[in-house]
Amino acid sequence: MAEIIQRDGTWTFDGETVRIVPGGRAHPVRLALGELAVPVEALAGISFEPDRKGGRLRLRLRGGACPVLRAADGRLKDGADPYALTVEKDRTGVAEYVVDEVRNALLIERVPEGPVDRFLLPGPSLPVSGGGGDGTASFDGETVRLTWNWKAEESKTASGPAAFPLSRIAGVRWLPAIGLENGYLRFEPVDGPVSAPPKYDPYSLELWGMSKKEYTAVVVAAAVLARLPQARTAVDAPAGPPALTKAPAPAAVRPVDDHDVLLRRLRELGELHRAGVLTDEEFSTAKQAILSRM
Repeated sequence: MAEIIQRDGTWTFDGETVRIVPGGRAHPVRLALGELAVPVEALAGISFEPDRKGGRLRLRLRGGACPVLRAADGRLKDGADPYALTVEKDRTGVAEYVVDEVRNALLIERVPEGPVDRFLLPGPSLPVSGGGGDGTASFDGETVRLTWNWKAEESKTASGPAAFPLSRIAGVRWLPAIGLENGYLRFEPVDGPVSAPPKYDPYSLELWGMSKKEYTAVVVAAAVLARLPQARTAVDAPAGPPALTKAPAPAAVRPVDDHDVLLRRLRELGELHRAGVLTDEEFSTAKQAILSRM
């Protein structure tokens, strides 16, 4: 098992699942999401980005695997990104070990990097609430509720809190406040889009970017998106730097060695390495030899 514990959070990998637990002072979005269990089949890659202070671990998910990334559409800051972990300088070696273990699992399981046709993560736990600006949004799995505060326009407050079932929602869009431009959390009704700006739209929260907590509106968007049948096949914007385009893979060739035998040998080598029988150099050399034959 590979594990890295940091103030920013803890990542654990058991060969099948990356478990992500946010630290106590993590960004409100990550705290709202809580513990995440990311199966290997949802991963497109992993990287460690070193810098002067240590670096950052980053998971790259396959397109369409995560409703949070789909709802964010590439607009999450690093602090709010649940798939990025700040690594301190004295733990960079552990971070690189985690990278090696996850990459080996991706090779062994032959996980493709391409998009998937359904969400592989379930979305935020319910009930969920978040937002800010002129109100708060909540969702219990069946009904979206918008509760206005004193800053909301009369076009919203006149009818009191808004509530509409999931069956009346065709889509959801989240845009954070950027610079001097306000953001919004907008629910699109099935009978057609509302032309009014988010400030006056009773299906929208206006987000002003006054605090980090406003970012939690994306958690509500992801929870709704994960439960919209028409959205489950949508493809995410890539998390992190876009992958380089690859040429089509050649036709598969039957390996010379039996895959199960090589896989068992690889596991035996890992046990010998953990027991101290093999040095790091000996383990790395033997592992690469086996992987090349697979």
